[in-house]
Amino acid sequence: MKQPPADLGDLEREVLGLVWQRGEATADQIRQTLKRPLKESTVRTVLSRLEQKGFVAHEVAQRTFVYRAATARAAVTSRAVQRIADWFCNGSVDEVLLGMVESKVIDQRDLQRLLAKLEKLKAGGK
Repeated sequence: MKQPPADLGDLEREVLGLVWQRGEATADQIRQTLKRPLKESTVRTVLSRLEQKGFVAHEVAQRTFVYRAATARAAVTSRAVQRIADWFCNGSVDEVLLGMVESKVIDQRDLQRLLAKLEKLKAGGK
């Protein structure tokens, strides 16, 4: 990934989210799924930019570009959180998480689900 995730525009994030959701997609499939009406050429431009930034890659199937994520959502998310931690909390992810708890962005149920997932990872599962 050449660009940090925070440098993505709203439309780029929306398109990338759809690629993650679908697994792979053509520009036309993305265009039809978007919440706003855009020309296919606009969507192709966005996908091209995402590819230049290292977020998606494409293969050609019957002369049509088929895009897939080149970077997993979790990797992009963790880099974005780390960048926020670097900017505002001297690199402390703990401080970011505590701030989210204190401001009620994360509640008790979220914490319990997270702890259960961490225990599962620790035990070797997913």
